[in-house]
Amino acid sequence: MASFPGEVAPGSMAGRMLGRVARRRSIVAAFCRVCHLRQRESNNAEMKNERSQTDSQFELDIERIAKGGDGVGVGPDGRVVFVAEGVPGDRVVVRITVDKKRFRRGDIVEVVTPSPDRVQPPCPHVADGCGGCDWQHIAVPAQHDLRLRIVTDALERIGKIAAPPVVSGAALAGERYRTAIRAAVDGDRAGYRAAASHRVVVPDTCRIAHPLAEEILIDGRFPGATEVVIKVAANTGERMAVVSPTSEGCTVPDGVALIGRDELVDGKQASITELVNGVALRISADSFFQGRTDGAAALVDAVAEMIAAAEEGTLVDAYCGGGLFGALLGGERNVVGIESNRSSIADARHNLGPDAHVDESSVEQWWPTSARVVIADPARAGLGKAAVDVLVATGATTLVLVSCDSASLGRDAALLIAAGFSLREVRVFDMFGHTSHIETVSHFER
Repeated sequence: MASFPGEVAPGSMAGRMLGRVARRRSIVAAFCRVCHLRQRESNNAEMKNERSQTDSQFELDIERIAKGGDGVGVGPDGRVVFVAEGVPGDRVVVRITVDKKRFRRGDIVEVVTPSPDRVQPPCPHVADGCGGCDWQHIAVPAQHDLRLRIVTDALERIGKIAAPPVVSGAALAGERYRTAIRAAVDGDRAGYRAAASHRVVVPDTCRIAHPLAEEILIDGRFPGATEVVIKVAANTGERMAVVSPTSEGCTVPDGVALIGRDELVDGKQASITELVNGVALRISADSFFQGRTDGAAALVDAVAEMIAAAEEGTLVDAYCGGGLFGALLGGERNVVGIESNRSSIADARHNLGPDAHVDESSVEQWWPTSARVVIADPARAGLGKAAVDVLVATGATTLVLVSCDSASLGRDAALLIAAGFSLREVRVFDMFGHTSHIETVSHFER
């Protein structure tokens, strides 16, 4: 092959030498690039580490409260920070524990300026880490105001409802109220899980437990057990303790029915009877009932007011549990209950009497029947679109929704409004004092 003047022939000795030099230069250049990239990554890591050291702890103003009970503030970088045990009005030093792209979570290192609503927790077991109550550090009147704010925020933000009609429900005591307790067992003693932990805190007193339940919690002995469910009837005095996996070797105060989970599995029946507004209701070991008797009565009274002007006709009691609303509010109406838990179904049929009809079904799979009134008391997840579609298909003009979660209430309210209902009123109840848990009763009409 001919070569131009000044050009080195590829196959010549000089050409081979130049090729080797070029390859070496290429290798050196690549090596340098790798070193540069590694140095840049190292520098970036050091800078990130420096940022994390400076940004992981800082002062923060708690501006509002979030669903779930955490305080909320805005950090130096503009991201929302959720702070456990923060109270609106606090200025705190917070240490970041979770760092996400859109938000952060942190714990309080120091309360610089306490909120006027911050108090010393009245229960000594808060200092032990007891997870039974998450709002003992908030004054009781402020707890109610915060629940109203949480519900209003959910309806505005999730439900897209302007100026939602949120009001206070009937006043309920903030202590000595709880008639149903699910406790863990440590050794032979019953107690509560520590917050975000499997550790069991064994109390020697409990401010939220009804005295009839507190006695079982404190004085009961449950060797070999993993869990005990305590149910008491505040008005009749009947009491029951269900122990898992077995009640063998366990002791409870006099007058308490003691039963093992293994006995229930083998078919043994166990129940207590409670009076709500003068009506006797059977509550079996595996059936749902509200966590406080006076709270159940308050919910019934609120629902009664909301359906008082409803047209005559069938009342559908969806997620009826043991039949609380149907039994107390059915009156002369034909009552149809919908429930999927077999123990609750048996109680509902007993409590509602032979004239009522209880369908064993999920609400989503239930075949709608014509009705004028619907009362729905779903679990924390709420109704959802499938259940809303079914209940709307009954043709009911009055629907009352009992909710135990503000976010699901917001979603369900939006679905019901889209289906043609209007929201008349939302009542907020302090069913679970010293906790961030919320109970509401909402009135919809079309």
